[in-house]
Amino acid sequence: MRILIAEDDALLASSLAKALRENAYAVDIAPDGGTAEVQAAVNDYDAIVLDVALPGRSGLDVARALRGRDIRTPILMLTARDTTRDKVAGLDAGADDYLTKPFEIAELLARLRALQRRGHTVLPETISVADLTVDTRSQTVRRGGKRIRLTSREYAMLELLARHAGEVMSRADITAHVWDENHDPFSNALEVYIGRLRRKVDAGTAKPLIHTRRGAGYQLADLGEGDDDGRA
Repeated sequence: MRILIAEDDALLASSLAKALRENAYAVDIAPDGGTAEVQAAVNDYDAIVLDVALPGRSGLDVARALRGRDIRTPILMLTARDTTRDKVAGLDAGADDYLTKPFEIAELLARLRALQRRGHTVLPETISVADLTVDTRSQTVRRGGKRIRLTSREYAMLELLARHAGEVMSRADITAHVWDENHDPFSNALEVYIGRLRRKVDAGTAKPLIHTRRGAGYQLADLGEGDDDGRA
């Protein structure tokens, strides 16, 4: 999942980004309100962590602007103020949740998971495709009951495919949610990671679950034999 952190405290932003990346999130950072609004408008984020007291445009102004443009990305508002009036102002501006500083990383992660589950459809914590199970809370993967060890990036890609099981995910869609803005769109990193996932998820099994759709993208699905268009 890809997250935008809008925070002018460079040390805090760096610390949050590090913690999120360790938990399989791709992270972009915006140091001010204007940058945050532009990034949120041009990139497809799964959530935005938005500080209220941003230079340039406040977090409240950014939230209002995004909602005014019908950008429905979940927003978690950060602030040092914990009065009811301040919370109401944030929620009325378009925030979906409110977190008061200082806070524990564990709570931030829990609130982001809750925002993801909240979307237009309720997202399950455990996703199953054939004998493959993905536990999004503990970020553990098993196939046939056997634990599969994945890196953070490998897990992020597999979870994305699992949340869209049966759908063909284009290269652009996968890249937009698994890598941050520093990713080189012309690199073969996506194909490399698909190859790694295949070796870990499908190796030694009678039925592959990760499929290539030539010219279209990739698909995680329980299909019959002969339905795969080829390897990455």
